[in-house]
Amino acid sequence: MHEVIPMPADIRADTRDWADLQRAVALLEAPTLTAKMANLVGSPLEFAVRKLPAAVSARIHSVTEAALYKATQTALWSMDRQQPGKSASPHLHKLAAAASGALGGLGGLPALAVELPLSTTIIMRAVADIARSEGFDLNDYATRQACLEVFALGGNSGQDDASETGYYLARGFTSEVMRHLSAELVGTAASGSHGLVLGLAPKEAGKWLAKVVEKVAARFGVVVTEKFAAQAVPIIGAVAGATLNTMFTDYYQDMARGHFIVKRLEQKYGFEPVRLAYGALAKRFPA
Repeated sequence: MHEVIPMPADIRADTRDWADLQRAVALLEAPTLTAKMANLVGSPLEFAVRKLPAAVSARIHSVTEAALYKATQTALWSMDRQQPGKSASPHLHKLAAAASGALGGLGGLPALAVELPLSTTIIMRAVADIARSEGFDLNDYATRQACLEVFALGGNSGQDDASETGYYLARGFTSEVMRHLSAELVGTAASGSHGLVLGLAPKEAGKWLAKVVEKVAARFGVVVTEKFAAQAVPIIGAVAGATLNTMFTDYYQDMARGHFIVKRLEQKYGFEPVRLAYGALAKRFPA
């Protein structure tokens, strides 16, 4: 017998919105990127990651932060921002990611500094493409922040409370960063504890971007390090590098789709009703 899950009546009454919320929960509660990479390699990644020298791990995180910063500038600022609602093109981004992954699979750490900015930019464009397709305006700093939030959904920072994980925890992570940053920046306005409306003057935009990227990169760097460790396994080469990059792109496209569906529903129904409905639905998924 199925458990009756209490839902906000107005969400449940709209067939399309209810189906969209179910789709978002299924995407956002799917197996993690770490689990998918481990399945591809055929063994857990923890051992391979532990074998990496500390200097290599530090270099990967440094390259990751620089790549994410560059990707945000070149991808979000160059997208066509005048067509909210335009259909996304997921397959094109996956093909481009596969090509860049083949390069990274062959070159090791030296190639990472070249390949990672390219592949991260491709993923960021894919994320922005999906945000736009869900009706979000890429001119809005809140939308750009939401695009960056997607990259925090793939890995833990190492300081997370293991008893309190999930999509809304990851979102709270970036919102907390912005609450502190808003007090420092002239022209910044924060609204509520779960969504921020940013009105940055041009000279403050760089500081905003650098601070958010620094925090998000701490999480994104975890899965980049795991990817690098996976490519170091003897069976991995250019073909697997392309496969891993395609997997990365596919994963973050799924996270973006779920993320922006949820945010769209929050705009319509309010943050708390959607959060409660999401939490009730998420209980159906194994931890």
